[in-house]
Amino acid sequence: MVRDPVSEVLDVVEARCVITGGLRAGGEWSLGSRPDALVKIDAVVSGSCWLIADDQAPVRLGPGDAAVLCGVDATVLCSDPGLARVAVREPPQKLGLFSQVGAGEPDVVVIGGHVDLDPMSADLFTTALPPVLHAAADDAEAGEMRRLLERIVQESESDRAGAGFAADQYAQLLLLEALRAGMRQEAVVPPGWLRLLTDPRLRPAVRLMHADPGRGWSLPELASAASMSRSHFARRFQQVSGQPPLTYLSHWRIRLAQRALRTSDTTIAALAERLGYASESTFSHAFTRIAGMSPARYRQNHRRAAAAHP
Repeated sequence: MVRDPVSEVLDVVEARCVITGGLRAGGEWSLGSRPDALVKIDAVVSGSCWLIADDQAPVRLGPGDAAVLCGVDATVLCSDPGLARVAVREPPQKLGLFSQVGAGEPDVVVIGGHVDLDPMSADLFTTALPPVLHAAADDAEAGEMRRLLERIVQESESDRAGAGFAADQYAQLLLLEALRAGMRQEAVVPPGWLRLLTDPRLRPAVRLMHADPGRGWSLPELASAASMSRSHFARRFQQVSGQPPLTYLSHWRIRLAQRALRTSDTTIAALAERLGYASESTFSHAFTRIAGMSPARYRQNHRRAAAAHP
């Protein structure tokens, strides 16, 4: 079965959404914090609040809304952007998953988490995201996102067998739904795989490259799959992804090689053959040019890092 490209990208960067806490708030309140991860997610289960990230304009989050934050130094969640920002690392009155802020009866429920990424491939994910990717509840995926949020809360607060595992799976789906909803915001999403994989004209060509990355795809073949002329296809691909089609293919092959080197004992020669390189030396040269080190050194560095942080 051929996997869809979005699933492959999430797999290659080893993206894993982890719910780290929740917030119940009422009355007038403002809560500031500094994210402890490069990619963070905040989602509103019920009620509404405002999100301010660095110097970005305030974003109103309603029930079912989520925001994926990338490379943000500081955030504020509040009932009103005009309120004083109060930097609190660990809110008071913490009970289980949730903390409570504000003087009034809680009328807003928010959950937050971060996205774990393999540090050696995280840039593929992060360079495709804006600082704030707002997945609005009026999107087609809104109903599914609200259901996922409710299930995350239910599982996180229950003592049923497997509750933690279930909450983790729902969190992973929440990340996917948030990306799906945010991917349509072409105006705020920078060039990269996130925009590329939602472009209906280019997606057929991308699917071909992902389905058979070892094949020597030509520009005419890919343009034909997209029902475009070669020049139009190449120009549009560059604008949407930030790189020419065959450069994207070369980089994707190296991303696949990096994953294999991290997760398996596949030989470098076998990788070279699988990914369409004429020889091991040709593959090693391409890998070094893109990754900045040889395949053998890359594997060695990963194993050393994994041993230091088991």
